[in-house]
Amino acid sequence: MSLIRSIIRLQPLVSCATSIIRQPVNHGRSANQLLSCRSHDLVKITAVRYYAKKGKKPQKGGKGGGRVEINSSVGSAVTDIEAVRGKMQKALDALKEEYVKNLSLRTSVGSLDSISVQTINGRFPLNHLGQIVMKSPQMYHVNMVGAPQEIPSVLQAIGQSGMNLNPIQEGNTIKVPIPKVTKEHRENLAKKAKTACNKTKDQIRDIRNQAMKEAKKAKSTVSEDTVRLVEKQVQQLTDDFNGNAEKILEAKSKELLK
Repeated sequence: MSLIRSIIRLQPLVSCATSIIRQPVNHGRSANQLLSCRSHDLVKITAVRYYAKKGKKPQKGGKGGGRVEINSSVGSAVTDIEAVRGKMQKALDALKEEYVKNLSLRTSVGSLDSISVQTINGRFPLNHLGQIVMKSPQMYHVNMVGAPQEIPSVLQAIGQSGMNLNPIQEGNTIKVPIPKVTKEHRENLAKKAKTACNKTKDQIRDIRNQAMKEAKKAKSTVSEDTVRLVEKQVQQLTDDFNGNAEKILEAKSKELLK
């Protein structure tokens, strides 16, 4: 099309030049006069350069090509997509459990249950060593009649649990006053929530990297297209689970800081 446009623009100039050549100069008119008389036929020729439009660059993380359907039957010889999904889901579930048990504004029996106590015979959860009872929303008791020798270890574990608790021993009973929630305590919990989320994302990344290694090893036995499709599925699972972890963190942060 650009060639045709150029020819059309040149046509008046060619016609003018042809007319000048055919007219004799000795008719009383000079060549300069002929040129001037034909000047109204000349057109201004402008060189036009056409540039190809730049296409949109694909987004980072493989999202430029749109979502990929997760199909475990495709590339089963490369890696087990369902196993990858299961491992990532397990990491996400652990984050949810961590938020419920250890990062709640209100201390619960469940949150005390999970406190790990180091003893001479190994590490045990607190509810394996004593009976936890809520006397009131502001006071919990841990009955240590069954293992009084572990009271020092339990006192230390509760005090270092990060839940802002200061246990008090009275005989074979450990009293755990529940402190009033302060702004400082809320901010501290929010920081811990972010740390736990980052830890979960690191676990998801490790699962992703392992799956990618398995995919690369399979290049000698399956087609490159199959390997590429599996890699896209693994990356999409990674993006989805990391996104879910961020959403859970956002909701938890709002709960803690409101």
